[in-house]
Amino acid sequence: MLVALAGGVGAARLLRGLVTVVAPGDVTVVVNTGDDMVLHGLHISPDVDTIVYTLAGLDNRTTGWGVTTESWTVMTELDRLGGQTWFRLGDRDLATHLYRTQRLAEGAPLHQVTAELARARGLHVRILPMSDDPVRTHLVLAGDGQLAPGTEVSFQHYFVGLRHDVAVRAVRFDGAPAARPAPGVLEAIREAGVVVACPSNPLVSIGPLLAVPGVRDALIARREQVVAVSPIVAGAALKGPADRLLTELGHESSVVGVARLHAPWAGTLVIDEKDAHLRGAVEAEGMRCVVAPTIMTSPDVAAALSTVVLDAAR
Repeated sequence: MLVALAGGVGAARLLRGLVTVVAPGDVTVVVNTGDDMVLHGLHISPDVDTIVYTLAGLDNRTTGWGVTTESWTVMTELDRLGGQTWFRLGDRDLATHLYRTQRLAEGAPLHQVTAELARARGLHVRILPMSDDPVRTHLVLAGDGQLAPGTEVSFQHYFVGLRHDVAVRAVRFDGAPAARPAPGVLEAIREAGVVVACPSNPLVSIGPLLAVPGVRDALIARREQVVAVSPIVAGAALKGPADRLLTELGHESSVVGVARLHAPWAGTLVIDEKDAHLRGAVEAEGMRCVVAPTIMTSPDVAAALSTVVLDAAR
């Protein structure tokens, strides 16, 4: 069995490759829910939905989020009425959030609702939220002239509302100390032949997973079977603010900085060919280092990278 630790788009691209080289029924994906939010009274799980839509072939590759062949009737009308439209939800996407919110209100736990949504999309991959309990990623801002230093915002407010264009001085995972891993998460990690940390933001995608009590310890116990893929290539993030967040929070925006964060619980780091010259520096942080093409420009490249990851684990 293979377990993948996943954030958003980068993780989804690797997973699309993984399920072509590993039987989907043998894959368990543990997904960050620190980005979850309630908007318009609806429970939205952005990373979970990105994984589900991508594996189901429904991801919108034009926007980079949401569902393909989307329509925007509700958002257009809401905007006309003066409602909140800063976080845009397409009509097909809204159906997912309506279903999730209804089932949660009926008493179903988040992991069960996630399984129902994955099954409805025809997936055989097991997708688990990191926790059924609410854990929310909050960012403490450095201030930008309009927002005072120390202002704390939710991840989606920072990422979408502020377009991740304001400096951050701290990250906090609200609710994490009291959270419990979703049923099956720890068991999957303990029983996995391979654990893959997908190329996701180390601080705000992988960080919330590690903040749930028990998860970090379970990974440490399996460290030699954990293979991480760097989301940083040649000092930059391929998507999102990972590089800037690393720098703003006192880390190095490089594969070496990623290695320092991952080394306590991952035995191997896969880095891109553009960073081959840093292989020795990564190994000096206590990780094995594998060099391969990691920029997933096509499903074939993602599948090839998946094979590299599996070989590294062996």
